[in-house]
Parts: sequence; C-alpha cells; structure tokens
Amino acid sequence: MSDAPCSVVVLISGNGSNLQALIDHSADSQYRISGVISNKADAFGLQRAGKAGIPTRVIDHREFADRESFDQYLMAEIDAFHPDLVVLAGFMRILSPGFVQHYAGRVLNIHPSLLPAYRGTHTHERVLEAGEPEHGVSVHFVTEELDGGPVVLQAIVPVAADDTRDTLAARVFVQEHRIYPKVVDWFAAGRLRMQDNAAWLDGKRLGVQGLREYMS
Repeated sequence: MSDAPCSVVVLISGNGSNLQALIDHSADSQYRISGVISNKADAFGLQRAGKAGIPTRVIDHREFADRESFDQYLMAEIDAFHPDLVVLAGFMRILSPGFVQHYAGRVLNIHPSLLPAYRGTHTHERVLEAGEPEHGVSVHFVTEELDGGPVVLQAIVPVAADDTRDTLAARVFVQEHRIYPKVVDWFAAGRLRMQDNAAWLDGKRLGVQGLREYMS
C-alpha cells in the first residue's frame, strides 16, 4: 500500500456505535473514514459522522424497484469516495451478489455471534435459549453467503447464569467496539487480506473461526 491512509467508507442503518468506535480509533490508525452512507435518513450515526466532519450520504432503499437497482446506485455513491475498504456497521441490508463481487476482498462486517454458529438475527436470545456457556462477536470478510465469509477475529464472552438479553448484549457491544477498529487497522496496514476464500493475517492463513480472544 502507499503511504496515504487507507480510505474507508462505512455503511450504517442506525445508532452507529461501531462507527463511533472506528472514528475514535482513526486518529491513531492507518485509515481514515472518507464517507458514511445510510439507507435511513434518521440514523443517529449520521450525526456522529457529521460531528466528526465526515461527509455523509442517505440512499433510501424504498425508492428503488429492487435490491439490485439499489445496490447499483449505492456502489456508484461508494466509488465516488475512492475507498480501499467498505465497512458494514449495522447496515441492515442483504447485499446482492453483484455488490459483493464488485468489492470482493474489500468488505468487512461485524456479527454478534461466534460464527459459524448463530448466523442471522436475534443472536443473544438464541444463545440464551440454547443454554450456551459462551457467546461473542466475529469480524469477517463479506461473501455472497450471509454471515458466511472468512472470519478474522472473534471475542468470546462467557454467559452468566443470570444473564438477560440486555446484559449479554451490553457485554458483547463492548467487545464489538474493541475488535472492529483493530481489524480495520490490520487491513489498512496491509497485514490482512482475503485470498482463496480465507482470511490471511501476516502471511498466515487463519482457521475457520479466525483468531480468538477470550474475555473474562
């Protein structure tokens, strides 16, 4: 990579707490957030971006006939920022194959479970209902398979006997905000890449669950 900071575009749909973590970390990182795009005009994350002086765009998916036409417009808006990396931070849209192929190896997502377990939504509730002893969060590359791309890093959170959905989610959120900027920085530094449908860090192929960090 050049000496210029890695250009990152962040996609959001809501509160933007992970966006805030990325903004807070960016001052001491090798990336800069070039733009923030939301599919919802009332997403609080837009205010976070504005406060940080980051350009924003709103693209309402309801104004498009189908997923593909929305994604085509979204890609044009993203490409106008000339990003090296696209980061999904609570972007509540399933991306079309064309979008994923366009940014192959350059899209990261964060998911509140220990992938490949508990793909999809309502992960905290499902983990509690199953009586799992551990929960956590995964950062992974995005592929056409929903929540199925190569995992880079996981933070493992123990499940307490008296945990509720809210208490468990709160502890997972803390880890989300810690590990997402770390992985983005790895990519920005040229240490992380996707190749052969696997994540590679410092020239070493990571396993199915990526690197794992256990939280007490």
